[in-house]
Amino acid sequence: MKPTWQFGDVYGLDPELLSMVPRPVCAVLLLFPVTEKYEAFKQEEEEKLKDQRQKVSPDVYFIKQTIGNACGTIGLIHAVANNQAHLEFESDSALKKFLEQTSKMTPEERATFLEKDESIRVTHESSAQEGQTEAPSLDEKVNLHFIAFVNVGGQLYELDGRKPFPIVHGATSEDTFLEDAVGICKIFMARDPQEVRFTIIALSKDSY
Repeated sequence: MKPTWQFGDVYGLDPELLSMVPRPVCAVLLLFPVTEKYEAFKQEEEEKLKDQRQKVSPDVYFIKQTIGNACGTIGLIHAVANNQAHLEFESDSALKKFLEQTSKMTPEERATFLEKDESIRVTHESSAQEGQTEAPSLDEKVNLHFIAFVNVGGQLYELDGRKPFPIVHGATSEDTFLEDAVGICKIFMARDPQEVRFTIIALSKDSY
């Protein structure tokens, strides 16, 4: 991805700190702990939505997660794949090639394709090694999970490769997207008030 768009930490959730995040923001990633409370909620939500049948736009790019500890990669794919109109890619971008090759596939087919795609895995592993904390091995049990929030067609979507389908959170706009996504992040935090391991990252346009 060309450096006109950058991932950056959101340092706080009050309006003053949110106003420091460069705009526009086209995706938000949430890193959160997978606790028993969250798993119970996830199960309930799935049961409820199976009956309710959400209206999901065919323009939403969704991929299932079948590789252990790859939620960061899946979150990144969801953030970028649903914002291709905004983003510019380097000509040799492995991610751009992956998105082109999988654009017509089902979420399950994309997951299988990712399992076999060396270039994305190598890029993900090298990015993970650059981080300050030691990256967990693919088989290690990790109880932190990344999900993405994106705006597709004026609707706020939560994209989580562990869930069977995207979750629709209602109307949003380019101007209110960050606040709307953070509103959903606050619900995740309220569900586990004892937990502090939450990180929010915004994909925003570099103002320089």
